[in-house]
Amino acid sequence: MAHPVLGPSADHASLILASASPRRLSLLAQIGIVPDGVVASEIDESPLPREKPRAHAIRLSHEKAEATYRLRQHHSSAFLLAADTVVGVGARILPKAETEPQARACLALLSGRGHRVFTAISLITPEGVRKSRCVETRVAFKPLSQAEIDAYIASGEWHGKAGGYAIQGLAAAFVTNLVGSFSSVVGLPLAETANLLTGSGYRVIRHWPAVRQSSS
Repeated sequence: MAHPVLGPSADHASLILASASPRRLSLLAQIGIVPDGVVASEIDESPLPREKPRAHAIRLSHEKAEATYRLRQHHSSAFLLAADTVVGVGARILPKAETEPQARACLALLSGRGHRVFTAISLITPEGVRKSRCVETRVAFKPLSQAEIDAYIASGEWHGKAGGYAIQGLAAAFVTNLVGSFSSVVGLPLAETANLLTGSGYRVIRHWPAVRQSSS
């Protein structure tokens, strides 16, 4: 079900975000984009047998975009943007932690080692053209003490997060190295998203003067 929000004027195609993630809305707002609507895509996010983290992220972003496209009767002239973020350790896909045991297992596995975060973005243009990108970021955690894990679990910040942590929050204290896109680890690679939209005809920078004036 679409939930319209204040967006760009009607002199251009609108943008629908196929995600209910408040993090992705916030990231888009950071570069001056407010979607005209939000659609929470309901798909099965279970990994396929032997599916690798990168392939999993790409497949889910595609499926989210396609699920939204099938519901686009009221947004026939809209750009549809979907994304999915997956944390991988080697060939292993870490879950979006929903329980405390899941989150503890993720943190124990990430402690003192590097991992990779894949965020795939999929775009369907008003003409039905499909485009996608997948961004890989390497992240390293320091060795975590039991007290640090306990405190992070108590914060509740891990709930629903890929790999059981949110890099934009308290878990930033665990990160010793990051190579790639910080915003991608949060949930949306902003440079790649802006380039994909711009290259497809969506005017990303149209509101920048207004954004600057409102923040001054």
